[in-house]
Amino acid sequence: MSLYVAPPPSAIAIELEIPFHDVDALQVVWHGHYCKYLELGRTVLLRKLRLDAPDLIELGYRFMVAETHLRHVFALRYGDRCRVSSWVTEIENRIRIQYDVHNATQGCRAARGMTLLITTRADGTLCYETPPPIVDRLQRAMTSAREGRP
Repeated sequence: MSLYVAPPPSAIAIELEIPFHDVDALQVVWHGHYCKYLELGRTVLLRKLRLDAPDLIELGYRFMVAETHLRHVFALRYGDRCRVSSWVTEIENRIRIQYDVHNATQGCRAARGMTLLITTRADGTLCYETPPPIVDRLQRAMTSAREGRP
């Protein structure tokens, strides 16, 4: 499976302005902050899917990031506007979320990435398959997105 696919029309996007505290002396974003930008995008996506932390706790589950991939393409700099798009591409045994970080100031992609989430029960026991209540929410959201419904 390819690390990267283009964002579908149903991707959830957030807009950010790069703050001074995220850059080094050359005013370039330190590479580690990109993971923070992905997390901000993932949080908004999971909230829309009704799978944010409080929703998971209510269902008796937790998500943990098991893997992260990030490819830097064009540096973000202090004051740049960027758009982080996120969308789900796999749901069965783990949840794969893809990301596109677009530098809106320069009009180009800044980075692309992927995270794999695993599910555990509240007691920390690993679920080898994504539990049915989570799969149901994801499938409903993905079906709605394909059909152009909110």
